[in-house]
Amino acid sequence: MAQLTKIEWTDATWNPVRGCSRVSPGCAHCYARTFAERWRGTPGHPYEQGFALRLVPECLPAPTHWARPRMVFVNSMSDLFHEKVPEEYIRIVFEIMNLADWHTYQILTKRPNRMERVLKRLPPRLLAAPHIWLGVTAEDRAHGLPRLKHLVATPAAVRFLSVEPLLEDLGSLSLEGIDWVIVGGESGPHARPMDERWVLALRDQCDTAGVPFFFKQWGGPRKSKTGRVLKGRTYDDEPSPVFHKAPALAERRRRASLAAEHAAGALTMR
Repeated sequence: MAQLTKIEWTDATWNPVRGCSRVSPGCAHCYARTFAERWRGTPGHPYEQGFALRLVPECLPAPTHWARPRMVFVNSMSDLFHEKVPEEYIRIVFEIMNLADWHTYQILTKRPNRMERVLKRLPPRLLAAPHIWLGVTAEDRAHGLPRLKHLVATPAAVRFLSVEPLLEDLGSLSLEGIDWVIVGGESGPHARPMDERWVLALRDQCDTAGVPFFFKQWGGPRKSKTGRVLKGRTYDDEPSPVFHKAPALAERRRRASLAAEHAAGALTMR
């Protein structure tokens, strides 16, 4: 099922994969890991296995059942391009995003080298859709910035950066081929500090390049107290979502049936 979310730049989450593993400093205080491990060993809970990676094919058809168009963050609790997610499963996720094409999907990864390899092998019809957005996390210079070249080399209608948690000054960026930048500080009891100057430098570069800039939060141990006001205002710019009116009920049922067939085929991958 979809989960309505408080994440400021999306409407809902869809998790056909659960769990992940650490790849860079941005993962050190992962909110998803903290949440999932809280339920490890709880019989019947979706995170009974904690944050161990697992496919959830029964969740695959969900977007075809949502009549109201929405922004959907794909795998908020995982990474679609994790090395343990089979390529054919990734293809099925793209098939379903194309079946339920009245939503706009936001896919965020810290593994853009695999994303680039896998997606270049998919049929172009699955990638050209304007309602599928691809993004990478860029938390620092050493690990985050090298991801940009893979993102720009990957076929996508919209490419975005999630600069969260911003851990240091990223310096001068090339924003050519980038359509959106989200910036935010780390939150939680062990949150690492974010300097206002780092944020302003990114805001100004986006302004110069004509790239929409979204400031998500200052973060800190109590993010509700620090808010998301930067220099006296909030920044909520984003590319225009691609929302279409959902098909009539009979057509949605037909597409849901096709999605269910994909999900049945994916059961053997689990």
